Amino acid sequence: MMKYNIEEIKSIIPHRYPFLLIDQIDEIVDQTIIGRKTVTINEPFFQGHFPEKAVMPGVLIIESLAQTGAVLLLSQDEFKGKIAYFAGIDQVRFKQVVRPGDVLKLEVTLTRQRSSIGFASAKAYVDHNIVCTAELMFKVGD
Repeated sequence: MMKYNIEEIKSIIPHRYPFLLIDQIDEIVDQTIIGRKTVTINEPFFQGHFPEKAVMPGVLIIESLAQTGAVLLLSQDEFKGKIAYFAGIDQVRFKQVVRPGDVLKLEVTLTRQRSSIGFASAKAYVDHNIVCTAELMFKVGD
């Protein structure tokens, strides 16, 4: 079981504030990774989405899942030091809104891998409730 703090995550993926959307990796077991994003009112996107009723944009929930999946792929010895590009997304469903104060649990399972292409099933939770599901595709490159 692996666990990464924010500095270790930053050593694996190139994202930085304000676009680094995961805070911690709680575990990597086999082909599944579980990460976390604590959503605060200080997130820059809340200034415009929506000022009167803060809601985390769905595309940023997807990006959080994609970054979590990228950490999973780039933790493999053959891909260390590379970049995982978001190559595709299917079957996206949003089940509930995410607000400041929520902690997103991000679970991504690698379902298939062909050379430098990876396919994954992704779920985001708040308090054990699914907020988003998606099928993701990645391409690992230099």
